[in-house]
Amino acid sequence: MWRHPSVLEEFEHVKKYAKTTGIVLMVIGFLGAMFPVAASMTTVLFVAWMLLLSGLLVGYFTYKSDAQDWRGWLKVLIFIGVALYMLVSPLGGIATLGLLFAIYFFMDAFSGFTVAAARYPNQGWGIWTINAILSLVMATVFVVGWPHISVILVGLLVGFSLFFDGLALVMGTKIFDNMNSYGK
Repeated sequence: MWRHPSVLEEFEHVKKYAKTTGIVLMVIGFLGAMFPVAASMTTVLFVAWMLLLSGLLVGYFTYKSDAQDWRGWLKVLIFIGVALYMLVSPLGGIATLGLLFAIYFFMDAFSGFTVAAARYPNQGWGIWTINAILSLVMATVFVVGWPHISVILVGLLVGFSLFFDGLALVMGTKIFDNMNSYGK
């Protein structure tokens, strides 16, 4: 009745696209890291359009489901307002994303230190401490240089992230090939 492919069969189907996608992501990520201001601008425009689309969809569903729901309309107003702000003032949007990254890194540092303390003296606590320190350094760099440094750091972070996502896809296909050759 239903065919349930194994993990290997499923990955074999996806593998041909994963390698190409990985290479494309690596190129885009490399370009983003080389031109961080352009990557920051592209990121903020992408986020703005996604917020605008989300606001319109939430507005439609609020209208269709309960037009009297003021909280639904408030959400629409916030989504569309932030989107328009980012489209009209991209540098302000980049600064906002930089502040959000700083908050994220502070939270990541806090959780990393918490995990490290919980694992101490067991194996693995050191890597969690290093991760937490690096997150704390990144958060501090964002805050100290905010808002001006955001124009560069947002693009660098997005570029590095895309590059390593692509690298993971390419390496994942190689690892799969090695695993598959052992099974034959």
